[in-house]
Amino acid sequence: MLIQEDLSIQEKLEILSDAAKYDVACTSSGVDRKGKAGMLGNTVAAGLCHSFAGDGRCISLLKILFTNQCIYDCKYCINRCSNDVVRTAFTPDEVCTLTMEFYRRNYIEGLFLSSGILYSADYTMDLIYQTLKKLREVYRFNGYIHVKAIPGADPVLIEKVGFLADRMSINLELPTADGLKKLAPGKSRSKILTPMRQIQRGITANKFELMEYKRTPSFVPAGQSTQMIVGATPENDYQMMMVAEALYQNYDLKRVFYSAFVPVNEDSSLPALPGGPPLLREHRLYQADWLLRFYGFKASELLTEDRPNFNVFLDPKCDWALRHLELFPVEINRADYYTLLRVPGMGVKSVKRIIAARRQGLLDFESLKKMGVVLKRAMYFITCSGRMMYPTRMDEDYITSHLVGDERRAVWDISQQGAYRQLSLFDDMKLNMAPVPADRYSVVTGSM
Repeated sequence: MLIQEDLSIQEKLEILSDAAKYDVACTSSGVDRKGKAGMLGNTVAAGLCHSFAGDGRCISLLKILFTNQCIYDCKYCINRCSNDVVRTAFTPDEVCTLTMEFYRRNYIEGLFLSSGILYSADYTMDLIYQTLKKLREVYRFNGYIHVKAIPGADPVLIEKVGFLADRMSINLELPTADGLKKLAPGKSRSKILTPMRQIQRGITANKFELMEYKRTPSFVPAGQSTQMIVGATPENDYQMMMVAEALYQNYDLKRVFYSAFVPVNEDSSLPALPGGPPLLREHRLYQADWLLRFYGFKASELLTEDRPNFNVFLDPKCDWALRHLELFPVEINRADYYTLLRVPGMGVKSVKRIIAARRQGLLDFESLKKMGVVLKRAMYFITCSGRMMYPTRMDEDYITSHLVGDERRAVWDISQQGAYRQLSLFDDMKLNMAPVPADRYSVVTGSM
């Protein structure tokens, strides 16, 4: 494919911003940098200001590819070399101009720059380095920059870029080497993991240098991230979570992103998706990922080889709690921090509030509600001063029926294949439903 060089910067922007939309690994939090005299912009760890795309997505970064030309033929990628699409590439000055002009108009507060592979990994990485160097030193841009490291590029180039970017990411693409070999034959695990390890070691070494020398430039201060495609290969949720856990433990990643496979190419190697992209599965993986990073869970606790996929109707935390009812209910006024974190309906903020508030006195359910606890889920798993919110039978079937909801009970029982009770031809799934505790309470108090 020949690169179209006679296109205007507006036409290039339309092509290369559209080509970048399938890359989801572009968060912006994690680094603070105050404004400096003579420079434009700053970076706030709490996140960037937001804008909205035409399809309703919330955006805050100028998200573009440097080029959609690529030497690889990854079967799932819209920019693969065998596709007949218009090819183009920015120049370093064009990327700088776009970033500065968008920033001055308050459309963005940062840049997310990825790229196809133009000619070679080193050639492409050098172009990205030139772009960032001009943006920082010539245009004096002090805002947030997230850049993709190119697998197989010279370590010297990756290091130079690391001192200019806030965050770097290298997409793992697929959770197993077999999947990568099948769908992305030009890439290999070693090509991806080698720069990932380099960035990890660079971040660690830079922290020690900063402790001794305050003027030392920061190396990838917002850390690194990666992305895995969900549903393109037959790996189950258990395999994906084990890979994510290993990446967090061994490579100190800030985030693992999960991208539901979108069939943009016709290829016999790709799966047919009659129900569309696996968005619910992607959502469950993100929920489980949150449990790994902030709630002290391990992948082996959430899933096993015998139970390798997440529940369709229950979030991973509720599903885990229902399988471990012997640990519940827990007493709000005595349980430790990590025990409370495992209660469905309680988050990190609400648990910290509980720990702080109970030093002043005993807590009740009304107090928990004010602290942000979601009692619709939590009430089945907690007691306040030895009493539950409503009389509740600690039975997996009973609690599941209320957490799942009346409207989904039929699908739940079918999907579980009799795990809870056998369906009959005369079940209408409504007449046999027991009233929820809230209904009983309303009848007794007359507050229907």
